[in-house]
Amino acid sequence: MESLFEKYGGFAKVSKIVLELYNRVLDDDDLGPFFDDVDMTRVMDHQTKFISSLMGGPVTYSDEQIQRMHKHLAISGSHFERLKEILSETLTDHGLSNEGADKIVAHFEQRRAMVVD
Repeated sequence: MESLFEKYGGFAKVSKIVLELYNRVLDDDDLGPFFDDVDMTRVMDHQTKFISSLMGGPVTYSDEQIQRMHKHLAISGSHFERLKEILSETLTDHGLSNEGADKIVAHFEQRRAMVVD
């Protein structure tokens, strides 16, 4: 069975999605400040791998890695919800079906407790 990662074009497609995702996140009044003074090249590299993993791609992150990357941030439930909204919109704007976008967002939701303070 073909994964969403394979179906939608692999790393090339995911890279475009992540670039657009962070353009939107950085413009968001609530989420943008989390990325002040952050190496965005590094963040986007990690997020490309992370979104790829949510799509069934070849990269994986352990729960421990996800917690370690976010423990120093004060991410609230409302921040997480806003990011889910932006992620969903970005996925569908890049041609993913509603069903495909919903699956990815559901996988993202499964990591809430590892990220939200």
